[in-house]
Amino acid sequence: MGEALDAARKGMAAGEVPVGAVLVGEGGEVLAKTHNRPIVMSDPTAHAEVLALRSAAARLGNYRLPGTTLYVTIEPCIMCVGAIIQARVRRLVFGASDPKGGACVSLYRLPEDPRLNHRLEVTGGIREAECRELLQEFFKARR
Repeated sequence: MGEALDAARKGMAAGEVPVGAVLVGEGGEVLAKTHNRPIVMSDPTAHAEVLALRSAAARLGNYRLPGTTLYVTIEPCIMCVGAIIQARVRRLVFGASDPKGGACVSLYRLPEDPRLNHRLEVTGGIREAECRELLQEFFKARR
């Protein structure tokens, strides 16, 4: 989660909402490390999670990423959880929950939906205070 927080800080310095994501392979190797970029890329899908999945898939030459773990500083949204499930990521670890848009435990519970054909293991609340404070700092400065 420390690597994801570092990525989030880099995004904040670039004027993006500070969300960082790190995708790790089965052997512990970092496959991708990135932050939100929808503003700079003019792309509403350029969330940290989606960018990490794209980068790792390109690196591995496969759109499926079984056995991987994705670390992200905030609970992913519906779009990102959908992409994570489609990529067959094994485990998701997130920092702060997102009561306004979280799709894992807060607003929606997509990983638990029995109608989906992939089960995603979810662990939340890792370094939650640090992740939340970073987001609060960013939005406080913008107001």
